[in-house]
Amino acid sequence: MKFSCEKALLQAAISTTSRAVSVKSSIPALEGILLEAGDQLRLTGYNLETGIRTTIPADIQSTGTLVLGARLFGEIIRKLPDDIVIFTAEHYMVNIKCGMSEFNILGTDPEEFPELPTVEYQNSFTIQQNKLKSMISQTIFAVSDNESRPIHTGSLFEVTSQDLTMVAVDGYRLALRREAIEQQEGSETFSFVVPGAALSEVEKICAPTEDTASVTQGARHVMFKVGDTILISRRLEGEFLAYRQAIPRNNSIQVLGDTHALLSSIERVSLIISDKLKSPLHCVFEDNLLKISTKTAIGDAYDQCPVEGSGNGLEIGFNNRYLMEALKAAPAERVRLELTTSVSPCVILPAEGDENFLYMVLPVRLKAGE
Repeated sequence: MKFSCEKALLQAAISTTSRAVSVKSSIPALEGILLEAGDQLRLTGYNLETGIRTTIPADIQSTGTLVLGARLFGEIIRKLPDDIVIFTAEHYMVNIKCGMSEFNILGTDPEEFPELPTVEYQNSFTIQQNKLKSMISQTIFAVSDNESRPIHTGSLFEVTSQDLTMVAVDGYRLALRREAIEQQEGSETFSFVVPGAALSEVEKICAPTEDTASVTQGARHVMFKVGDTILISRRLEGEFLAYRQAIPRNNSIQVLGDTHALLSSIERVSLIISDKLKSPLHCVFEDNLLKISTKTAIGDAYDQCPVEGSGNGLEIGFNNRYLMEALKAAPAERVRLELTTSVSPCVILPAEGDENFLYMVLPVRLKAGE
């Protein structure tokens, strides 16, 4: 096996595939990257749950396959000068040359590297990379990390001929984003759940461009194809929350506010809240004004934010982090907050235009004196 390629291209490919490499595994090959030199150079990382494969152009003098430890291989390439890397492998001994630098390291048998699962095609769609990237980043914070309900450790993808709806829920809040898709094939409507860990890698692989990514639903797996990179993940099985029934929509109180101003007020009051000093935000919705306060062992904080509309003096408590994460993710300059009572959820929507996002935060009970 012998090839040469640009250091920057090789480094980027190692960085991408390393994200799916096991840090520690009973199968040593899974701690490595599979290199396959054929028509092009192909690199694969796989941890038995998520696999990432990317292809880069290289001048291949002789073909072959080999597994190299991801950490050491990545460090070597990263530290090399910006030049052409010449890679030669005889059996399992690898020689890497670049400029005046030279390394000889030992690889392992590619036969020990498990094959990536095949995705038995059922349905597919394409969407712009920038849309997919923002949809993931604006919902993934609400993915549950509670393994007792595995289905909620992923995000629900609901696909129609027009759009994709992505939903994440963790028992205390819900995040929903909707965007138009470019093309859809297969069933008229279909849905599947993708693990949050795989989605955070898809978000990193997607570029902020209008180039498209394709998503293929298989019987047990889902595949994302972004440029020359594919990511294959198992699907999560189970009954996802019937979210439409969970979101209250005939809310008697509706107030409009500037997203940044609301966030700034909450962030200021949250300065005295920490993991050690937990305390809910005490929110009072009055005529055209939201009053926010909290008390902890080190003191108290108060702020107010102008809003449009009356809250009829509603007093309600929230976890500060849940409210901040929803407002940070909201892709609109102005939002509409919908509420009903002190024990019903707060629904956050765009103040105007299409409802392409919805965040729901459950309240926390306020004790006397909070």
